[in-house]
Amino acid sequence: MEIPIRNYAHLGDAVWEVIVREYAVDKTSRIEVLHKITTDRVNAKSQNELLVQVEELLTDEEKELARRARNLQVPVSRRNIQSEYRMATAFEVLIGFWYLNDKPRFEQMKEVLLSKITMEQ
Repeated sequence: MEIPIRNYAHLGDAVWEVIVREYAVDKTSRIEVLHKITTDRVNAKSQNELLVQVEELLTDEEKELARRARNLQVPVSRRNIQSEYRMATAFEVLIGFWYLNDKPRFEQMKEVLLSKITMEQ
């Protein structure tokens, strides 16, 4: 399914949050810890870092999609760094793209990304 890049980012944002929340509820039942795990990993800085860590695993098509996503005009508040936010948008686009178009790749990259956030603890 081919949809506008912004739509992939919108979906990818939600899917990534669900992935992280599932990860968090598996780790603890303490609400403050659940919140910290989620907010530490569902933000522009963390998503930017994750994309940098997995870039070498991306196919040429995925790299091109990420490049196009990074070039989107995005609204950025003063406290966010625009380049970081653009990388986070590219991360969300990839998540949304995999989720809709390639479930095996989505599952593969989900496991890779989860292993990266596990190592951050």
